[in-house]
Amino acid sequence: MPLYNDATRRLMNDQRLYLTDGGFETSMLFHEGLDLPSFAACVILDSDAGRDAMTRYFERYLGLAATAGTGFVLDTNSWRSGVHWASTLNRSPADMLRLTGDAVDFAKELRADWSGRVSPILINGVVGPSGDGYAPDVELDPALAQSLHAPQIDVFAREGVDMVSALTMTHPGEAIGIARASVAAGLPVVISFTVETDGDLPNGQSLADAIAEVDAATDAAPIYYMVNCAHPEHFQETLSGGWTARIGGVRTNASRLSHAELDVAESLDEGDPEELGALHVGLARRLPGLRVVGGCCGTDHRHVHQIAETCLIPA
Repeated sequence: MPLYNDATRRLMNDQRLYLTDGGFETSMLFHEGLDLPSFAACVILDSDAGRDAMTRYFERYLGLAATAGTGFVLDTNSWRSGVHWASTLNRSPADMLRLTGDAVDFAKELRADWSGRVSPILINGVVGPSGDGYAPDVELDPALAQSLHAPQIDVFAREGVDMVSALTMTHPGEAIGIARASVAAGLPVVISFTVETDGDLPNGQSLADAIAEVDAATDAAPIYYMVNCAHPEHFQETLSGGWTARIGGVRTNASRLSHAELDVAESLDEGDPEELGALHVGLARRLPGLRVVGGCCGTDHRHVHQIAETCLIPA
C-alpha cells in the first residue's frame, strides 16, 4: 500500500490542483546560458551564478502558485546527482551525495522564503534514471536499481524531504527498485514514466501495463504515477480505463518532437504556450486522480501560467 506522511496526505486530500515547475534543465541551459555537463544541472549548485539562476527560475513558478492560491511541489535539483553519475561528471560518489544534500537545503531555504505566500510547499526529492532518459541501453532489474539509487534516497530521508519522485522512467524495473528504496527509507514515492510519440514507454510497453507491473511488484507503493517529458498529443488517446485513476500528475513537453529528435536538437523548441495550456483541459477530464500539473523540456513559466489559467484559475 502507498506510504503517506502528513504532507502527502494533505496533497492527496486537497480539492485544489497543485502546481510544480517546468523544464528546469532546458531553462538553465537555453535561457540562463549555464553549462550542464551530461545534462546534469546539479553542478550549478556550486556557483553563485547557478544558485541565482535557480532562485529566479523557481520564484517565477512560486509566484504563479501564489496567484492561483494553491500549493506547490518544489523539486530538488538532483535529477542527475545520484552516485552512479560520479565518474561521468568527474566527481566522487561522496561529492554527488553532498550535491544531493545541497539541493535539499536550497529547496528548504526557498520554501522558508515563500511559506507566507504559498501553502503548502512540498519538498520533492527528484531521482532520475541511471542512464539515458530517452533511450535506455540497459533495463535494470529491481534489485540492482534499488541498490543503485538507495544512497541518494537515503540522503533525502536524512534531510527530511516530503516525498521522492522518480522522473523520466523508461521501464518498470528501475521504477520498482526506486519505489522499494523509497519505502525502505520511509519516504512516500511517485513514479513518473516518459512515453514516445505513440504513447508507449521507450521499451515498447504500454503505460497501463507499466503501472500495473510496478503496482504488482511493490504492493502499490507509489502514492500516484505521473507522465513527463512528452507532448499531450503523444499519450492523451491512451488514457482510458480504470488504471488512469493512478495517474496523479502530468509534466508535459512544449514540443511535439520525438525523443530522438529532441536528443539532437541544437535549439529549443518552445511550442505554443497557449495551445499547451488548452490541451490540459482534455488531460484533466481524462485523469480523475490528477493532483499536480507542470511542464517538462522546453517549457518555462509562460507555459505553466497557461496551464494554471486553464486548470486552476476559474474563468
